[in-house]
Amino acid sequence: MTNREIVIPGEIIVEGEKYLPGEGTERRGNKIVAIRYGLAEESKELVKVIPLSGVYHARRGNAIIGSVENITFNGWQIDIGTPENAFLPLSEVPGFVNKNSLDEVMNIRDSLVAKIIDINKRGIDLTIKGKGLGKIDEGIIMEINSNKVPRIIGKEGSMINIIKTETGCNITVGQNGLIWISGDSTENELLAKKAILFIAEKSYIEGLTEEVKKWFEKEKK
Repeated sequence: MTNREIVIPGEIIVEGEKYLPGEGTERRGNKIVAIRYGLAEESKELVKVIPLSGVYHARRGNAIIGSVENITFNGWQIDIGTPENAFLPLSEVPGFVNKNSLDEVMNIRDSLVAKIIDINKRGIDLTIKGKGLGKIDEGIIMEINSNKVPRIIGKEGSMINIIKTETGCNITVGQNGLIWISGDSTENELLAKKAILFIAEKSYIEGLTEEVKKWFEKEKK
């Protein structure tokens, strides 16, 4: 394989014993076959399919963006767009917190950046202890399909760095498809949002990085 190509479940991606099946694929004889719809990619003989649609599946270690939907006596229930309940316990908030005034730290409908630290029978446990985590007080939040997050970020952050450079915005991409954009002007924030929507719409095309650079040149004229 030399190009990324859209594949459907059951489609043969490559043939040969040297190839290894990665995420979204399986081996059938000497063939690597897609088991989901998306972009087929081969790197160092590992073949995988980058999904272009579907729902978010929580994973330990994921950074996500959510909003407070309820406050309990020992923490906050957070909506992160999953069927499972997500919970931010008091113990995972940095600094001293008065148990009788949790709403002063975060209130219902407040947004935050958090990290998934555990997934169990009760649901999903979150933390905001760590760099870049915590309550969101400014900027805008947008949403895309979570399966398009890898294209928004790009290889080693290449795509998101282009957007940051061109707009001067700080951008946090949640693995659940919510994206926080904060810039020095609403105009720059909306430009970043527009760029992300462009990438999400064109996520299936080859040479997307160059297309995004051309897009910014047109937008800035």
